[in-house]
Amino acid sequence: MWTRRNDRWDTRYDREDYLFGTEPAAFLQRETMRLSAGERALCIADGEGRNSVFLAARGLQVTAFDASGVGLEKAQRLAEARAVEIDLHQSTVEDWEWTPEAFDVVVAIFIQFAGPDLRAEIFRGMDRTLKPGGHLLIHGYGPRQVDYGTGGPGVVENMYDLLMLREAFPGYRVLHADDYDAEVDEGEGHRGTSALIDFVAVKEG
Repeated sequence: MWTRRNDRWDTRYDREDYLFGTEPAAFLQRETMRLSAGERALCIADGEGRNSVFLAARGLQVTAFDASGVGLEKAQRLAEARAVEIDLHQSTVEDWEWTPEAFDVVVAIFIQFAGPDLRAEIFRGMDRTLKPGGHLLIHGYGPRQVDYGTGGPGVVENMYDLLMLREAFPGYRVLHADDYDAEVDEGEGHRGTSALIDFVAVKEG
């Protein structure tokens, strides 16, 4: 169903267990109280599906995409094991269509493979595809994560800070923004003291 491209992510996901575990990011667990069953949600570059499956289990209508065919195969298996349905697509962030005002919720968790230029393109796409009144949920690493070395690409230019996120989404009402350290245990891929950024906002208009 999906193409295995033998790239870095296919290789990383090609294992019996789940690289980042099967439970959602703690951030997403905390923030679901803001979301409602029946809302349409987009999960960007969702890998093996842990976050999209979590949202689907809570009654959201979830679309998720990722470039890795291996990751998508595992996401499908996880969805079947949890008895939920997800609209899965194989796509890079560059090729995703970002249909205007298509989603009530847009979720981007640990997508820091993107450098500044691509990140700006992704953020513009996220803004375009989110409906007015919809929730934007971003979770990732701050710059000091490079020194911690407990996850992420190890490239400081790819990291977030709160000013960057506020400037990227100026027409939004910020509900929660935090820069903090926490112990993370999310599979082999994210484990240990981590420098984390949370950004939750509502699109005005």
